Amino acid sequence: MNAELFLSASDPRPMYQQIVDQVTAKVMAGDWAAGQPLPSIRELAAESRVSVITVRRAYEELERAGVIATRQGKGSVVAERSDLPTALMHEELQRQLEVLLACAARLGLPRSELHRLIDQAADPDAAGPATPQGNLP
Repeated sequence: MNAELFLSASDPRPMYQQIVDQVTAKVMAGDWAAGQPLPSIRELAAESRVSVITVRRAYEELERAGVIATRQGKGSVVAERSDLPTALMHEELQRQLEVLLACAARLGLPRSELHRLIDQAADPDAAGPATPQGNLP
């Protein structure tokens, strides 16, 4: 298992959130399979040069989200759900859709225009000529 995480002090997210996001991304991508052991909290803290408390908080968040399972004395493993990568991708898609809808609402786009823009993004060659609203910066 490649447990190397890239944590940055210049990233606006807290270190624990960077760990959560990167572990989730590895599971979502299928790089870390169900049942695969994670580094111990102490190992990951040493490798990442962060405190044990930071890694513990990240692992607690990951466990609450159902990404990992921790067994006392046994350590943490990727949750044993074969559908976990797909479920995580669906959750991410839902978050992105909420951001998209909020942006469209701020722009005052009617639903029909939003649908057209989505269709155009999905198949740029089939969308036809852009309307003035479709040329937004």
